[in-house]
Amino acid sequence: MALFQIGNDKLTIQVDSMGAELKSLKKTDTGEEFMWEGNPLYWKRTSPILFPLVGSLKGGAFLHNGRQYPMGQHGFARDMEFKLKSQTNREIWFALTSTEETLAKYPYEFLLEIGYELIENTLVVKWKVENPSDQTMHFSIGGHPAFRCPITDGAKQADYRIRLDRKESFLSGGVQNGLMSGKKIECPLEDGCMWITKNLFDIDTFVIEDDQVHQVSLVKPDGTAYVTVDFDAPIVGIWSPPGKEAPFICIEPWYGRCDAIDFEGTWEERAWGQRLEARDVFEASYRVQV
Repeated sequence: MALFQIGNDKLTIQVDSMGAELKSLKKTDTGEEFMWEGNPLYWKRTSPILFPLVGSLKGGAFLHNGRQYPMGQHGFARDMEFKLKSQTNREIWFALTSTEETLAKYPYEFLLEIGYELIENTLVVKWKVENPSDQTMHFSIGGHPAFRCPITDGAKQADYRIRLDRKESFLSGGVQNGLMSGKKIECPLEDGCMWITKNLFDIDTFVIEDDQVHQVSLVKPDGTAYVTVDFDAPIVGIWSPPGKEAPFICIEPWYGRCDAIDFEGTWEERAWGQRLEARDVFEASYRVQV
């Protein structure tokens, strides 16, 4: 376990080799911090990598070739030590490979690489999944970055908004006991925004599917965005611990999601699961602008 730092004249980041987790995103000149601190009073993590599972499995296990494989929420990569692959002033990469331990709970060989690149005032988070075997690989991958909200000490979270790149209402799924509730909720927007009310996250997580949204910003009381996350992923989750009024909001690009409460299929049949053929490579990224 080690902490690595890179920076330019705009941004400085720190990444922990445990889980290749982003721990800090600051403005270089002022030291202003944008990431949640990871206080376990609310949530102990800051930006875990979700692999090879996003969300939870119905029954806590998946069926593959007639065998049950138990797996906890969001997979295991976030709790494993990554190796530093390369580092420059502007970009850093970490790698995790399958082991006997991972094969006992996930029956696929893999190479997972996580990269962080700084381009002016934008952080690009990169994912690369390689299938080194001769069999088809099935997986999900996602991000879970938590950003401070409010960003100013002493400010009220209720004065902040979440802005989406759309003006009309959208349909969102909700989560119940870790699984998709099966109901779609129509969520109205005011000038493209949701106000962060006390009960906003009674839904637990906004699970916005079907490429409805590709940009989410956190907006100060004066109407200016201080964090904007852009992504190509077909799903985004927006989460903060229900009922806690926690001082952070997670904006989570996903290639996969938790099972629905009525799901009865196999690992290969999971909604939004990714399929990677033998010797093939999956690459994706999302961007954080501050």
